[in-house]
Amino acid sequence: MSRSLMIAAAQMGPILRTESRTAVVRRMILLMEKAAARGAELVVFPELALTSFFPRWYLEDQDEIDTFFESRMPSEETLPLFDAAARLGLSFSFGYAEKIRARDGKTRRFNTSVVVSAEGEILLKYRKIHLPGHREAEDWRPFQHLEKRYFEVGNLGFPVTDALGGRIGMCICNDRRWPETFRILGLQKAELVLTGYNTPVHYPPAPAHDHLQDFHNHLSMQAGAYQNGTWVVGVAKAGREEGCDLIGGSCIIAPTGEIAAQCVTLGDEVIVAECDLDRCREIQDNIFNFAEHRQPDQYGLLVETTP
Repeated sequence: MSRSLMIAAAQMGPILRTESRTAVVRRMILLMEKAAARGAELVVFPELALTSFFPRWYLEDQDEIDTFFESRMPSEETLPLFDAAARLGLSFSFGYAEKIRARDGKTRRFNTSVVVSAEGEILLKYRKIHLPGHREAEDWRPFQHLEKRYFEVGNLGFPVTDALGGRIGMCICNDRRWPETFRILGLQKAELVLTGYNTPVHYPPAPAHDHLQDFHNHLSMQAGAYQNGTWVVGVAKAGREEGCDLIGGSCIIAPTGEIAAQCVTLGDEVIVAECDLDRCREIQDNIFNFAEHRQPDQYGLLVETTP
């Protein structure tokens, strides 16, 4: 018997710096409603879905910076998302900037994603590990990418949880480019990996690669899906946001590496695919059966030591 889950990728178009959380949440709820009308049981939103991608600006006023962060979830402004999910009977996942007070009394800030049940329970939380960009302003750039300035490296590892009938893991944006991200999740038998991204078309340090941005986006996620036998849902914030062009290409990828559904616009758009989680067995039990086929000692990768 198959374990099918109807999943929607809810791509979002540009969010202006002046756009309120309330307005953004309204957009997200509308996408939820469209997804529910198409039978979705899980809706996945992008990285930093509640605001414009603020790391493109060099900001020095910490109070101003903190206006982009959430100090609790749900907050008063995001609670309507949770209410809508309950009304529609949907689980959902989205990214946001998280500010916490740690046990040592220090304030810490992370680029975070959560999976939330229809009952409003946070089933899984992930904090981004592979932070791209730089820490100080670089005036030669047409826009900044200051994630290292505004966020700490995530401290939760790459957790996987049993939820929604399968094993779910997450990563965020730049994480998807690193094979160890998917391998760590794959070694935990992940069957579904959710990832949101805000990826510029223009890459200032290597502009000759600009025409490859869409290709590399799909390449990394398709390879991660196939080599680890997992469904991957990659969801973009897309379009021209505050003068910066962001790629789209939101997609749902099967464990075989094939794209099952893909967005075709650079705006708010919903795609849906029926994801049979049992299809992960086709890969995990065969060509990429780690226990059966990973025998590094035969390649001289394990060194014996004498006592």
